[in-house]
Amino acid sequence: MIKVLLADDQALVRGALAALLGLEPDIEVVAQVGSGAEVVPAALRTGPDVALLDVQMPGGDGLDAAGALRSALPTCRVVVLTTFGRPGYLARAMRAGASGFVVKDAPPEQLVDAVRRVHAGLRVVDPTLAAESLSSGTSPLTDRERDVLVAAADGSTVAAVAARLHLSEGTVRNHLSAAIGKTSARTRAEAVRLADERGWL
Repeated sequence: MIKVLLADDQALVRGALAALLGLEPDIEVVAQVGSGAEVVPAALRTGPDVALLDVQMPGGDGLDAAGALRSALPTCRVVVLTTFGRPGYLARAMRAGASGFVVKDAPPEQLVDAVRRVHAGLRVVDPTLAAESLSSGTSPLTDRERDVLVAAADGSTVAAVAARLHLSEGTVRNHLSAAIGKTSARTRAEAVRLADERGWL
């Protein structure tokens, strides 16, 4: 029996996935959570073999949760399941130790197959997304540039971003300028939007 943990902040989606997987004779959903922060505690309680993690959740996204889960429970394999089929997300998921990346509009049998294959030690990646990822390359942003863009995404002033990240205002301006250049944007708001669309945030 393959024990599965589901993490998605939408209760209807979680319920539908649980019902779908529950129809399979060799799969049992042992935990369902609605935020990234709940993933590791639930996994430590229930010992899943495979975790299906949504990318965008409150309390830490699925990509952060994937990394934390790999550290806390290395035997649990991770499949990132997302509406957002962005090449940058795929790269981040793989760096976080995910074994699979499946978009939510994939046929149900593809998701079931992904669970079985990942449990067997294989990697499963949506083929269209894999091709896009290879053609678009990796994120050109440094970790600090990414942090500054994320902190500036809500429209915060340079001073507020600097205070939040414990950096000088000049350093924040330099990182924002570099990020704007690397995304070929005209403004920092556009840089945030473009980086987010490419999965670099």
